[in-house]
Amino acid sequence: MVAKIRTVAFRGIDVLDIDVEVQIANGLPAFNIVGLPDKAVGESKERVRAALHAMGLALPPKRLTVNLAPADVTKEGSHYDLPIALGLLSAMEVLPQDAIDGYMALGELGLDGTLRTVTGVLPSAIQAEVNGCGLICPYESGPEAAWAGDLDILAPKHLLQLINHFKGVQVLSRPVACLPDSPPSTQRDLGMVKGQETAKRALEITAAGGHNLLMIGPPGSGKSMLASCLPSLMPPLTPKEALETSIIHSLAGSLPEGGLLRHRPYRDPHHSASQPALIGGGHRAKPGEISLAHNGVLFLDELPEFQKATLESLRQPLETGETLVARVNYHVTYPARFQLIAAMNPCRCGYFGQPDDECTKAPRCAEDYQSKLSGPLLDRIDLQVDVPPLSVDELSSKPEGESSEIVAARVLRARDVQVARFVALGASDKMKLNANAEGKILEEICKMDEAAETLMKNAAARFKLSARSWFRMLKVSRTIADLDRGGGEINQRHVAEALSYRRLRLQDL
Repeated sequence: MVAKIRTVAFRGIDVLDIDVEVQIANGLPAFNIVGLPDKAVGESKERVRAALHAMGLALPPKRLTVNLAPADVTKEGSHYDLPIALGLLSAMEVLPQDAIDGYMALGELGLDGTLRTVTGVLPSAIQAEVNGCGLICPYESGPEAAWAGDLDILAPKHLLQLINHFKGVQVLSRPVACLPDSPPSTQRDLGMVKGQETAKRALEITAAGGHNLLMIGPPGSGKSMLASCLPSLMPPLTPKEALETSIIHSLAGSLPEGGLLRHRPYRDPHHSASQPALIGGGHRAKPGEISLAHNGVLFLDELPEFQKATLESLRQPLETGETLVARVNYHVTYPARFQLIAAMNPCRCGYFGQPDDECTKAPRCAEDYQSKLSGPLLDRIDLQVDVPPLSVDELSSKPEGESSEIVAARVLRARDVQVARFVALGASDKMKLNANAEGKILEEICKMDEAAETLMKNAAARFKLSARSWFRMLKVSRTIADLDRGGGEINQRHVAEALSYRRLRLQDL
């Protein structure tokens, strides 16, 4: 007899259907798992054996073969424990085959039979809904799975509870989806920031148009605090964005307790982060920081301190909105449409440009430090602003700026204008903000009056703007116009402000 149950494998954000086939045959006692299992899957036989023994069940002294089909797909992770155990229970006639036919299962087993949470439950539940079957998962993962729809979900704490449920001795209730209400602890209100009006304005433009921002200033001037205010200026995730982002975090095992993400992610990796940690990769090709920041903010503090190769690897995701992790046998693509907010000191000591504090190596130290950032990378950062040190009067005074709630209302109005404009022009779903516009759509939305066009041409000729810089300046001008008048033609003032946020050479500090 061959028992079967369904489970899944992950390749990027794609979910692949896997059949777990279990056969008990005569022959020398053995327990083999075939179908390209990795070490974690190979070790599951010991966890399954111990879990069954804890419930008073012993594996028969026969030849046990577990096949994970299709056999040419690499199987990784510990979530195969539960389907293997259920297949064995069916093959041993402890459970009837028809009881598990309508389910997909995933979960890790403890040696005492308890079920431990695993990654990827949300996309697995969505796949089960598509296939028209139920899902069996650990108790802690039940609320996460409940967001997938009205599918039948069983979320036991122990394997014995599941057996009793199928035998009619115990009834497992369906888990309830819940949503965390509290905002992330890293999120701050813009009204708490003293001074820095130029940087606040740049932050508003960044939030409204989905642009990238670089802040340059000495230590303690408020760069990190300003960056942490950005999520509070952005509107909440739409249901579609929340689902996309939550799937990525589910695969990474970083979803909050209860499931779906409500607030836009804010990721701030340390400058010692490796390229796979930032871009994605590793043994199992897991999503990196830029994918975990999808539909949110990626903050890179002390930008020149990151490894050069790591920074250069950001160039493609900043353009395409996705990252590709290449392996010998397969390629994995993760979404990575994020807003890059970077901060840096003007030099290594941090005080270049301040006569009383700068070191004796100036300006050479500033040139060496700033040269760590390549031109192509800086070309992809739309706004580059100074964040000067605060005076004693500014430090001692109370904050007088607008709160995040007031600025967020303006940002939301500007975003609504952009969405309506793109819908009217028949743009693709990827074009929701000005920063995403391209091709004919970009030309259509960025029409300038004569004075604005003359200023733009003169600036491009004088400062030798690249084609990328030209179009990014157009996008920033478009966003400023949307904040100013809710749409309409771009005028000279909008272009002038956009150009003022563009540092053509960092050495001009």
